[in-house]
Amino acid sequence: MSLIKSISGIRGTIGGPAGDTLNPLDIVKFTSAYAAFIKSQGSKGNTVAVGRDARLSGEMVRQTVCGTLMGMGLDVLDIGLATTPTTELAVTMNGCIGGIIITASHNPRHWNALKLLNSRGEFLTAADGAEVLRMAEKAQFEYADVDHLGHYTVCNDMNQRHIESVLALRLVDVEAIKGRRFRVCADTINSVGGCILPDLFRALGVEFTILNGQADGQFAHNPEPLEKNLQGIMQEVGRGGYDLGIVVDPDVDRLAFICEDGHMFGEEYTLVSVADYVLGEMEKAARAGDGAGTTQRPLVTVSNLSSTRALRDVTERHGGTYHAAAVGEVNVTTKMREQGAVIGGEGNGGVIYPESHYGRDALVGIALFLSHLAHSGLKASELRATLPDYQIAKNRIDLTPETDVDAILTKVKEMFAADPTARVNDIDGVKIDFPDRWVHLRKSNTEPIIRVYSEAHTIEQADDIAQKLMQVVYDMQRQR
Repeated sequence: MSLIKSISGIRGTIGGPAGDTLNPLDIVKFTSAYAAFIKSQGSKGNTVAVGRDARLSGEMVRQTVCGTLMGMGLDVLDIGLATTPTTELAVTMNGCIGGIIITASHNPRHWNALKLLNSRGEFLTAADGAEVLRMAEKAQFEYADVDHLGHYTVCNDMNQRHIESVLALRLVDVEAIKGRRFRVCADTINSVGGCILPDLFRALGVEFTILNGQADGQFAHNPEPLEKNLQGIMQEVGRGGYDLGIVVDPDVDRLAFICEDGHMFGEEYTLVSVADYVLGEMEKAARAGDGAGTTQRPLVTVSNLSSTRALRDVTERHGGTYHAAAVGEVNVTTKMREQGAVIGGEGNGGVIYPESHYGRDALVGIALFLSHLAHSGLKASELRATLPDYQIAKNRIDLTPETDVDAILTKVKEMFAADPTARVNDIDGVKIDFPDRWVHLRKSNTEPIIRVYSEAHTIEQADDIAQKLMQVVYDMQRQR
């Protein structure tokens, strides 16, 4: 199956038969349903922001989306090539009633997707996403007559406004960053990171080299920012002369760092290191009696069930409280609101900093991380050594049409039900938590796979427990 309909939007491969791929007919149907839904929410205004990454299919999808929104009587604010967080901010900064981001995030070049936003510039809730899907299936929408078609406006200043909002954050210390005279190398995968990161670096006084900076959609390597895909920039940084390597995905909501010696900082540790900085600065302000801003808020963090334990450890080291959420940005942001978290995100390099907005934002992550480096006076590798050390293994099981995912998860739960050392959490797939390691199996919302994440103090230990449970799945698939 190459068309995936979920509460987070619609994602699929380009080309092929209607109903089975991401094609103009299905784009029109789901955009129409979203338009009907967002109009029914009662927000003041009539404008929807639209932004896209640099995928080859992006222009085709953009024209289809914008025309459909106008056909539904909505005005379009087209911000062009833009990151996911830039589009999220465009909604709130321009008083829009919603937004559509045209991006398949880390998926390969032949995929694209529609990510749907509410009037707060955040992803739709599970209930709202389900309602859009229902309306699409029922074709429950009506197009505007000729006198009530929507209007189309181009907006070209959102990149600069996004950068200015990052520089204005209280814990982004621009002068300290400028004082360190950092030199960085950034891989922007030939997508929209190449449009905005150079301007961010200039504003921070950072000398930079950009690899794969042409926003033409010809991804130079697998776009998921994992170590196996990043050998080019790791080798470049490893040659010397850089303080840091920076990697983003095609829509710039995920962020990974490379130490000055060419070794990975660890994608899981992007959020951990930024949280360590934020919590530490808030502690200092509280001790100094600074009652302004957020300094008196409880030190609460949130990440998803598949993220490293290191965030919990760092949070508790600062006297704070950690909470886990189901996987998915909307689940994390919902938990963050419930608990009043000061920072949160996901172990895939997604940093969510509510002082900016409730969305993963690589620009925010970069600015906070550089502030951390500047304040600490450490090299990136030295900073990494100050954090709790865990190793996480990320595996996957490709699903066939015959795979019974529910039966698999039930079998896994039964395997550990009588184990007194295991804590079983089934709010999102199945997570088995042991004192010294954990493993989490869950069906992906964006790909036809089961993700198998595991963590321990060594990669061998983490992979060992993952392989044992993956073998259970393979055995069940063969038996069917």
